[in-house]
Amino acid sequence: MKRLLMVTGMAAALSSGAALAQSVDLTGTYTCVQMCRGDLPAHVTQNGPELNLTTEAGVPSRAWPDWFSPASRIWIDAYDISAVYTPDGMTIQFDNGTIWQRYVPPPAPSRRRAK
Repeated sequence: MKRLLMVTGMAAALSSGAALAQSVDLTGTYTCVQMCRGDLPAHVTQNGPELNLTTEAGVPSRAWPDWFSPASRIWIDAYDISAVYTPDGMTIQFDNGTIWQRYVPPPAPSRRRAK
């Protein structure tokens, strides 16, 4: 009975840890700022722990949290490399030196009232 409780507790702990591992939402458009392969904007779409990437060269790939450091790294399947991301999700730095920064559009111009 004790063994069953221990196994159940371990399974619950591991499953909740995986769900909480990647706490930042990386979904968005990114601009490559270093070691770029193209001029297009890069896109990341995140659905739970799984990510879909389209690089600045237009190459699609799948990614997921890195096995050894899921709270701060992702593994990119097409390139067999990992990348670290900042806690705010604004920067992704790949192991090959490529750096993406999240594109933040400029604020909309304010409307001026006619007097």
